[in-house]
Amino acid sequence: MSGTVSGRLDGKVAVITGGASGIGAATVRRFVDEGAKVVIADVQDDAGELLAKEIGESTVYAHCDVSNEADIAGAVATAVATFGGLDVFYANAGVMGALGPIAETKTEDADTTIAVNLRGVLLSMKHASRHMQAQGSGVILATSSPAAKVGGVGAHTYSATKAGIIGLVQSVAAELRPAGVRVNAIVPGAIVSAMTAGILTGDAEDTSSARDIMAGFEKMPRPGLPEDIAAAAAFLASDDAAFVTGSTFHIDGGYTYAPGDSPFATGDWSTVGMFEAGRRTTGADGS
Repeated sequence: MSGTVSGRLDGKVAVITGGASGIGAATVRRFVDEGAKVVIADVQDDAGELLAKEIGESTVYAHCDVSNEADIAGAVATAVATFGGLDVFYANAGVMGALGPIAETKTEDADTTIAVNLRGVLLSMKHASRHMQAQGSGVILATSSPAAKVGGVGAHTYSATKAGIIGLVQSVAAELRPAGVRVNAIVPGAIVSAMTAGILTGDAEDTSSARDIMAGFEKMPRPGLPEDIAAAAAFLASDDAAFVTGSTFHIDGGYTYAPGDSPFATGDWSTVGMFEAGRRTTGADGS
């Protein structure tokens, strides 16, 4: 437990896919800290059951392969049967999937990536929305990536699926708004997790080394942590975000929209104005 208790999610019931590790596990803990009951939906049975046991009666584990529609429907049914409803569905599960040059992409790997990363989100919205529309309220969240908007920072199929999530969120948000259901996307930057550790070090367990490596190329004073994303998800799931839908929240240290190093922060600049033909004002007050 993080010890962060605000009660913003008191009485809420949530399903979090990919909830057994990384961003998902941090979000499970944050939601419970804020008063929610949570279904941990994942394919990592041992990790999911261990997390549920660690947290206690506010959680339950449900095996959920998001490429399998029956598993998603089952996770929703588990929330309703165990905790009495469904208020938040966070479609967080995803894989890096197909890697390599576009000319050599393996079709079966691309299909699996799309099935998990994009179709899984669509099916999550399908089954969550059925319950939420009936009750006239609810929140659906989905995890995208800077690779949705920035070329060259993610694998090809991964980038396409993450861009698709943003389009899907905007489209579904417009449909579900009259029913009182909000839909938003979260864009994490490079986050210290088993996935990034596996990519950077070859060892998914070596998150400590991954954090050291990531600290060297982040714009912020530290790399992003799963808890940073969990905090954003808790806000979006709460009534504090009651007027927020169809939006994309970048929790990426400015990677997507402020990637440059400002010369005014890194250089020795005089306060001047520059105008036509190189004419400059002088003096600290611009006169």
